[in-house]
Amino acid sequence: MNDRIIIAIGGGELKSKATLGIDAYIANLVKKRQTLHRPMGLFIGTASHDSMPYFNSFRKTYTSEFDIKADCALICYNEMNMEKIADKISRADFIYVGGGDTVFMLNKWKEVELDKLILDAYKNGTVLCGLSAGAICWFKKMYTDSESLNGNDQYNFYDGLGVLDGLCCPHYDDRIIDFDKAIVDQGFTQGFAIENLSALVFENETLTTSLDYGGKSFLLRNNNQVLEKYTIDSIDCKRFY
Repeated sequence: MNDRIIIAIGGGELKSKATLGIDAYIANLVKKRQTLHRPMGLFIGTASHDSMPYFNSFRKTYTSEFDIKADCALICYNEMNMEKIADKISRADFIYVGGGDTVFMLNKWKEVELDKLILDAYKNGTVLCGLSAGAICWFKKMYTDSESLNGNDQYNFYDGLGVLDGLCCPHYDDRIIDFDKAIVDQGFTQGFAIENLSALVFENETLTTSLDYGGKSFLLRNNNQVLEKYTIDSIDCKRFY
């Protein structure tokens, strides 16, 4: 059985192909793992309330650029058929979770038990990828701006799915001051911070590397109220595209 892999992207616009080198890394990885037929990627845009333009950006990137079939799973507006979605998940070589409202997304997943389907696929070797909300949802704790989408301009910690230990912050280049302070103030021992155009790669729930397409990723440790910051070794994704 293939290793379990999660790729957590800190941020960047799919529409403008800002993360294209990271997307190329994902496409190459999936093609190496699936040699029997043309790979298929399943886009889950729950965090953006199933935005179809977002899915179209995913399809234009992964199908047009990398010849990977693209499909989507829609659950926000009662048009879902969970039997069909389960079939799509079973056929997907990788699942890509888009950005948006993380708390809304996880609540909706749990409501229809989509989280169980996704995690079962992961255990069976389906690669999980995601950007922003789709990056932090796999961790035990998430630093998310879901409240800001409802008028409160503030990031806060929420429970994630707990597949990966620790806490995680996306868009770290935009949140560096408040996230660093929050780790110390809240008494966390350590956390991951992912800049835009960067990603973390986990194999079997263990961090193996980061991806650099113009951004960096960091491990932050709270040592007796003194924050220590370590840059995670990275792969330069400009060589992939």
